[in-house]
Amino acid sequence: MGEIVKQTTIKRNEIVYKVDDRPPLPLSIVLALQHILAAFGGIVAVPLIVGQAIGVKIDDLSYLVSAAIFMAGLATFIQARGIGKCGARVSCMMGTDFSFVSAGILVGQSMGLAGYFGATILGSFVEIILSRFIKPLMKYFPPVVTGTVVTLIGLTLLPVSIDWAAGGYGAPDYGSLQNISIAMVVLLIALFLNKYGKGIVSSASVLIAIFFGYIICSFLGILDFKPVLDAKWIELPRIFKYGVNFSLVGVLPFIAPYLVTTIETVGCLIAIGEASEKPLSSEEVSAGILADGVGSFLAGFFGAGPNTSFSQNVGLIPLTKVASRYVMIVASILLMLLGIFPKIGALIAIMPNPVLGGAGIVMFGMVAAAGIKTLSRCELTTRNLLILAVSIGLGLGVTVRPDVISHLPQALKMFFGSGISTGTITAFLLNIVLKDE
Repeated sequence: MGEIVKQTTIKRNEIVYKVDDRPPLPLSIVLALQHILAAFGGIVAVPLIVGQAIGVKIDDLSYLVSAAIFMAGLATFIQARGIGKCGARVSCMMGTDFSFVSAGILVGQSMGLAGYFGATILGSFVEIILSRFIKPLMKYFPPVVTGTVVTLIGLTLLPVSIDWAAGGYGAPDYGSLQNISIAMVVLLIALFLNKYGKGIVSSASVLIAIFFGYIICSFLGILDFKPVLDAKWIELPRIFKYGVNFSLVGVLPFIAPYLVTTIETVGCLIAIGEASEKPLSSEEVSAGILADGVGSFLAGFFGAGPNTSFSQNVGLIPLTKVASRYVMIVASILLMLLGIFPKIGALIAIMPNPVLGGAGIVMFGMVAAAGIKTLSRCELTTRNLLILAVSIGLGLGVTVRPDVISHLPQALKMFFGSGISTGTITAFLLNIVLKDE
């Protein structure tokens, strides 16, 4: 497999700035902002959902959001910069994960924020321990498995971007002509600038398209600046502001989500390696999983939920042709600043869904295309086609019809509730069970 990867990379290297290259600082800042915009909605959504569900006050909710942003920056820094054997040292964005919403609400309602943060800290040891066992498993991830996983990541994210483009799932004006038009304008600007722009214009095509989206929404009167005006100027993170409660009962609901995010992070890191034209070694993947665990461990101290890799940011790598981890280091520093200055963070948080949707369609589609590119290196035997067909079929099936697993035990629902984890587990097992022809 190593021979094939090497030959393919030499034959066609599309990446302008490789993983260890340092783009000029102005370009790095622009590219970092693109990554932040792509991930910001996911970062702030989890503390908002969990906080509202357990009935925290408005001021406390604001702090939880700021803490989540700050910790996303710190976890991203650890992952991209690397500290010792911790961190994959690739362009990987980190943030709070939706997999923990149900467990967070369950623990938060019974044990308060102190129990929620205690479970976050204790549960992080699941990933820290599992990171030591990744190396022997990586031999079971040949191109047919990694390509399937990367393709599935893109395909399962596309419905999310379509919902954004339509105005947001459940919105009164879902699918309105105005929402679709805004999304399509943003999409077309991003495509045009990426294809025909030169230098920084091409690399920053998504950011420029989003900026035009803001302008359009402002003229249409659908950009609400009230959250920006209401936000505090400065909100410094504090250790154990709400206390901490370590409980075995409290940590149990967090074990399954931590196992699921471990599987998803393996797939995400593989996808980043493929997009960066630098396939990751088992040691690098292991270091990435360890960064997940360490980031989540620290998050509990500062009042944030578990952190894990964000797959939606992978699409920006082939789109911008920049795989530099230093861009992500810049993004991590900006995120930590955003966590300290809530008004700036609020300016990003008010981004209308159609604007993000237009950009998301391009980014997530690029992730799926990167997976197809990996699959093109495989011989399409009956065995490989079966692995691809069944894994994508089940992964997409769970994504578009989540009720199909509604009667499974809670532990199994946590494992198979994500199309990415379902498809990854399926591809992994079929690769072992189905023998080579």
